[in-house]
Amino acid sequence: MTEKQSSNFLLHSALGFLSILLLVLLAALFTRIIYPRVLAERSEVSVLVSDVIQVEVLNGCGVPGLATKFTSRLRQNGFDVVQSGNFETFDITETIVIDRSGNSENAKRVARALGVPETRIQREISSDFYLDATIVIGSDYENLQP
Repeated sequence: MTEKQSSNFLLHSALGFLSILLLVLLAALFTRIIYPRVLAERSEVSVLVSDVIQVEVLNGCGVPGLATKFTSRLRQNGFDVVQSGNFETFDITETIVIDRSGNSENAKRVARALGVPETRIQREISSDFYLDATIVIGSDYENLQP
């Protein structure tokens, strides 16, 4: 092959490769238009995604390891603890359950599992939370059911 033929071959090869790449990208764009992405959001209906109640456990009294202790306890009782940690303050005297999904029956089940009276269930529904309830453990944690 001569030098001119060699450069023509490289040019044609590059054009062929870019043409194939353009076709693949156009096919991907066409597919995205026909089949748009499904958003990973919960439906507006107040129904659990699964049979398991999803909760968040927060330490509201400052005792080290308390959220971890209750996380283990709740998981043993079949709850899905998706997050645990500290509450914004450590001055909570009575444990509270916060209903996040609007399904008060789930919040009542969580409260019953811990021995928290239903009068200490608060309702704070927000689409920012992908869970059913938040438990804020207060300094009355020793009185809660195991």
